[in-house]
Amino acid sequence: MGATVPDALALRIRSSFDSQGLMRHLGARIDAIRPGTVVLHLPFRPELTQQMGYFHAGGTSALADSAGGYAAMTLFDPTDDVLTTEFKLNLLNPARGERLEATGRVVKSGRTLSICQLDVHALRDGARHHVATGLQTLMRVRMRGPTP
Repeated sequence: MGATVPDALALRIRSSFDSQGLMRHLGARIDAIRPGTVVLHLPFRPELTQQMGYFHAGGTSALADSAGGYAAMTLFDPTDDVLTTEFKLNLLNPARGERLEATGRVVKSGRTLSICQLDVHALRDGARHHVATGLQTLMRVRMRGPTP
């Protein structure tokens, strides 16, 4: 089953995710939160496709980016937040299926920068098809208290 994150951290990540307008607009959902790993799902809808009927690379990329960001956040202090500074995503196969599953996995969590591995699979007819892989660099944002 693997390690779990504290309930307060899981709630904070879910709350942050729910506040993202793009993820809400796309219909993405959190499937799993573990230390250093987050899995997101995106159900298929015609509005998310490109001209050939596959999931659009923009949606695939956004899902991968958010999975990595929240994976990094699982290892941060409770008051820290995250910003992506760079990511590269290789599109391996056409993204078609009932849904996409994006997994962000922390490779290195640093004081300022963290590196995540991103993998996206399309779930189609009971099988998983690897459609994208990449690396991401994230910056830890130290949140300050209110200014006097």
